[in-house]
Amino acid sequence: MTIELDRNQHSVYLLNYHLVMVVKYRRKVINDEISEYLK
Repeated sequence: MTIELDRNQHSVYLLNYHLVMVVKYRRKVINDEISEYLK
């Protein structure tokens, strides 16, 4: 297993993010178009 690191002239880094959205009334906020964009 190899980890792909991003390299810069002065640094090496690995960025990960996780998006969690909680909606008070549980209505559908993210439609199909936004969902595909986020993927």
